[in-house]
Amino acid sequence: MKADSVSSVTKIRGPKMRLMIVIGVSIALATVALNACSPQRSILQQVLHNGKLVVLTRNAATTYYVGPQGPSGLEYELAKRFAAYLGVELDMKVKANLNDILDEIQNGDAQLAAAGLTVTEKRQRRVRFTVPYQQIKQQLVYNQQNRRPRSLADLVGGDLEVLANSSHAERLKELSSKVSDLKWTEDKDIGSTELLTLVAEQVVDYTIADSNEVTVNRLYHPSLQVAFDVSEKQNLAWAMPKGKDLSLYTAANDFINELKESGELNRIIRRHYSHLRNYDYAGTTHFISQVRQRLPRYHSIFEDTAERYDLDWRLLAATAYQESHWNPRAVSPTGVRGIMMLTRATAEYLGVLQRTNAEQSIDGGGRYLRKLIDKLPKHIKEPDRTWLALAAYNIGYGHVQDARMITALRGGNPDKWIEVKDNLPLLRKRKWYKQTRYGYARGKEPVRYVENIRSYYSILNWQMTNSQQYQQKPLLALNSDVL
Repeated sequence: MKADSVSSVTKIRGPKMRLMIVIGVSIALATVALNACSPQRSILQQVLHNGKLVVLTRNAATTYYVGPQGPSGLEYELAKRFAAYLGVELDMKVKANLNDILDEIQNGDAQLAAAGLTVTEKRQRRVRFTVPYQQIKQQLVYNQQNRRPRSLADLVGGDLEVLANSSHAERLKELSSKVSDLKWTEDKDIGSTELLTLVAEQVVDYTIADSNEVTVNRLYHPSLQVAFDVSEKQNLAWAMPKGKDLSLYTAANDFINELKESGELNRIIRRHYSHLRNYDYAGTTHFISQVRQRLPRYHSIFEDTAERYDLDWRLLAATAYQESHWNPRAVSPTGVRGIMMLTRATAEYLGVLQRTNAEQSIDGGGRYLRKLIDKLPKHIKEPDRTWLALAAYNIGYGHVQDARMITALRGGNPDKWIEVKDNLPLLRKRKWYKQTRYGYARGKEPVRYVENIRSYYSILNWQMTNSQQYQQKPLLALNSDVL
């Protein structure tokens, strides 16, 4: 403050000074009163004001994990969509165990938990659950190298381990009164994926896991087997703090209900799990052995080719395995041959002189797949763009376009693989193929073809992430929900 200003203030005396003090105090009191009367922001208003939705989760293949293409998992996709629904950014926070998640929600330290949480009576006393978005069963899992237990009584004397504070531990406590001497260990230091891995590696005899997690993890560990169900169907839902403020809770319920009514929730779940439904788990063992034994011979060729054509080398390798099991001299009854099983016409079109030369074949297959990806309408997004291109690699671009047309005629979305694959088999039926440009096709084959590649691709991602043998460059382009 300037000196003359200070002096002018100090000259004020008597009634004028008292009046200024009274006015100042009155303004301050009025401000406090006004603030006291102003309603506090609701939880939803706080989220909108901050521009960020904080969501707690846990690391698991079915919830949230960081894969080669970045964050993935069903819970991640749902939470990301909910944040977009609110018009805010998603801040996903991974917690070490279930108890940390439930504690923070119960204490109001977090707004939402999207962690594959089963709705149980015990948990409902601690947190508020949204409407359910999925159903699962609890299953007893063992290693197929061991004797299959037929009931809980067969577990007595064995090493049964479950996650601490899990619905599985709650279920065992309910059932323990029926089975004398049933004992188990509750582990709070590892996650569900790690626990299933311990069973696969025969470190632990048995565990209990949700059916969706078992389905996914059997892809990586084909030795895992389900002995029996431990529960009836149970609901999965998001957890939120209890309290009078239901603003964010209501918004979450509205969001989930809208997804259900539109059919989008079912499509999301199918996209994450449908390629595993009919997967040949016996074949997984052979595939994993070939990853170790045969893939190293061609790994650098896949990687160089993928970089050249802006592809994901694991996707290219998965396609080659589906085509030939990485056999450069493979020949089919129809005359296609080589590691990428190119037809003579396609090889000539691509300038491939020797189809049984692994490097030429992989280069030709990679270049052809890139052409198919680029040929599809520009508005089709990933990962659907890649899955449709792979179907075209198998059955031909024209037949895929015919299937897209049928999908649109039947009220579906021709830009979504999950919907086009339902209509590809119709190309076998005269009622439908007579309306198309390219006519009859064995439409079931590309469906099985693409879904197998997706499964091989998922296994390769997992193998590369968990193997010291493959610490390679990051992937390039496929922004996909791997699982």
